[in-house]
Amino acid sequence: MLGLDKTAMITPDKALTGRDAAIPITDRHVVLGTPLTGPWPEGHEVLYVAMGCFWGSERIFWQTPGVYSTAVGYMGGWTRNPTYQETCTSRTGHTETVQVVYDPAMVTVDQLLAEFWENHDPTTPNRQGGDVGTQYRSAIFATTGEQLAAAEASRDRYQTRLSEKGYGAISTQIARSEDAGDGTFYYAEDYHQGYLHKNPAGYCNHGFCQVSYA
Repeated sequence: MLGLDKTAMITPDKALTGRDAAIPITDRHVVLGTPLTGPWPEGHEVLYVAMGCFWGSERIFWQTPGVYSTAVGYMGGWTRNPTYQETCTSRTGHTETVQVVYDPAMVTVDQLLAEFWENHDPTTPNRQGGDVGTQYRSAIFATTGEQLAAAEASRDRYQTRLSEKGYGAISTQIARSEDAGDGTFYYAEDYHQGYLHKNPAGYCNHGFCQVSYA
């Protein structure tokens, strides 16, 4: 759409409608061999994070010990079962999101959040580097009250670290998953799942950024 500001959040009434049918994907993680869509082992939890292009974000978390499964998709918007092309228009309200399924006995939510904060720039609203648009906004979508409290505390802690080094304000959206757009995580197309394993030389702009969380 000509004249559309991709950094301006679309309103629900102006978002694309989407479709009823979900995008088909394979049922196993290409690296971990675990299910992509559940069911999850008893005691495991799910955290959703968005930190720019989901290709590099997902790799960070599938390499993290204690993470059982990861998947990429779209969350925080209103279009039903959006496609990648639709999400790229900034007319769905979604941000590129990684579903992180983890065992709290092996990795804490705070350790996962450290990976989140350190590996992208949370101070650039609706962009990561040259990737511009609401689909690249930084976000944490919690599935439990404990995760939400940990996310808010980690934001305050990391803001202190950033401010000490002269960096700007964190713009990360933090919300319960059910309060993020229509509350649904929509799986992205199969070619996006485990993308950097399938394409080792593929695009990735993630890595240590600014200051340490610790």
